[in-house]
Amino acid sequence: MERALRPGIRGEMTHQVEPRHLASEVGSGLVSVFSTAMMIAGMEATAVESVQGLLAPGETTVGVHVDVAHKAATPLGMQVHFTSELLEVSPNGKGLTFRVEARDEAGIIGEGLHRRVVVDKEKFESRTRAKGCAKAPGTGRE
Repeated sequence: MERALRPGIRGEMTHQVEPRHLASEVGSGLVSVFSTAMMIAGMEATAVESVQGLLAPGETTVGVHVDVAHKAATPLGMQVHFTSELLEVSPNGKGLTFRVEARDEAGIIGEGLHRRVVVDKEKFESRTRAKGCAKAPGTGRE
């Protein structure tokens, strides 16, 4: 089956910064501003959403690389607008490279590249569960 994934696919999402998004709340710092971790999560979510509807049933994407700069702080209550653009699809159709960006009401706060890989969701989760069982105490496989 040929995938509908092509460079140029865009995604957009907007979030309001809530207390649960602050660096001081997520453990990524002591300041009460939008955390880098939450900015990256928003960037990833935007990329996921932009392509999910184009995948075959049972497929999804998983993040494998993030290279972003967090350029400006955003206070509690401000809106953050995320965008993603699919820049490249690998020859096998499974590797996806996105340009991602985040802006608050004052301007750009972060930008960079994000890579994802198309996977069969059940197979991926099954392999991950098996990995956990292999290390579980009492299984004889510690």
